[in-house]
Amino acid sequence: MQTLPPNTIRKTTGKHRLLVTLIHMIDGFATSAGTARYRDRFPSLAHAGHFRQPAAPGVSDLWLSSIGLGTYLGETDVASDISYTQSIEQALRSGINVLDTAINYRHQRSERNIGVAITHLIDSGELHRDEVLVCTKAGYLPFDTELPADQRDYLRKEYVETGVAPSGEIAGGMHCMAASYLDDQLERSRRNTGFGTLDVFYLHNPESQLGYVPADTFRDRLRNAFRWAEDAVKDKRIRWYGIATWNALRVAPGDRSYMSLEQVLDIAHDAGGDDHHFRFVQLPLNLAMTEAYGLGNQTLRGERGSVLSLAEQYGIAVVASATLHQGQLTHGLPEKLKEVMGLDSDTETAVQFVRSAPGLATALIGMSRPDHVLENVKVASRPLMTIEEWEGLFSPAES
Repeated sequence: MQTLPPNTIRKTTGKHRLLVTLIHMIDGFATSAGTARYRDRFPSLAHAGHFRQPAAPGVSDLWLSSIGLGTYLGETDVASDISYTQSIEQALRSGINVLDTAINYRHQRSERNIGVAITHLIDSGELHRDEVLVCTKAGYLPFDTELPADQRDYLRKEYVETGVAPSGEIAGGMHCMAASYLDDQLERSRRNTGFGTLDVFYLHNPESQLGYVPADTFRDRLRNAFRWAEDAVKDKRIRWYGIATWNALRVAPGDRSYMSLEQVLDIAHDAGGDDHHFRFVQLPLNLAMTEAYGLGNQTLRGERGSVLSLAEQYGIAVVASATLHQGQLTHGLPEKLKEVMGLDSDTETAVQFVRSAPGLATALIGMSRPDHVLENVKVASRPLMTIEEWEGLFSPAES
């Protein structure tokens, strides 16, 4: 018989059961003192350069782990809930203090698993809320717990007929950035996790709307979303916001899904002034997808460069997703590459490559089992590659 972690209850939904947190809000958020306290519990990892401070105003005093735990993939059942919860606890006990999720991941279960795990560790005295950075996302219309029999009917009744998501602002039948919708999603995320304040709130793949609306309409929607986010910061429901993208920041200008970070930051300035709270971007970076470093598709005050090369000047923290390319980089890597990096395992080689990227805050890895955590955290004890070693992996044409 499987044992539930403390501070959890079973909720029955038809024939399905899931883990949810008890209904109470935990106050607090990641702080300089809290993340430094967390770092100091892992001196060997700190010595190896596992913890770093992003070059982003207001965020630069936080100590964040070079590896973060992602919660995207996995089954939507109780066994997976328990496994994810155990993995999150293992990560937090092992020196990983960046957790990434989204309300639509596993039909809201991943957010709940994070809430259960952190609540357990806080109640046991092993963790404080100010030691961990919790990030979530909203944009895609999510289901709750499981796929309904009639998905379109569920979304219509849950979001459109209630007025939460204006039908005219839903792109492709699945994506919305309206303020009323984002507010609804944030409140659900706060309930799912049990946290009064979420550290980072991303707009989830906003570029998916660019195939459905004109560019000026898209910018207006983005501006309204950022204004809402600034209000959410004032209300202390979130600390910072940003965009979590798949294509937008790794394609060439002129591509339909391209987004200019300079324009995005101008919009954030319109929304929040000089003290706006747009501080994070997320995009894929791995051995098969190197555009964040190698593609000079961004400009800033006339200077052209890649997202990573301009990150410090932008004043943003860059987070890498798809570090293992959804498992595709855990096998079949060239032996020469592993020899150059001094690692035997394909997984360790892929992780070491991303976490060593210059200008990167954190490399996210999906870890749904405790053994995944133990395998991946081994890399954190190794010194990061130097910039010269890392850039040396690229040919002159790529760099």
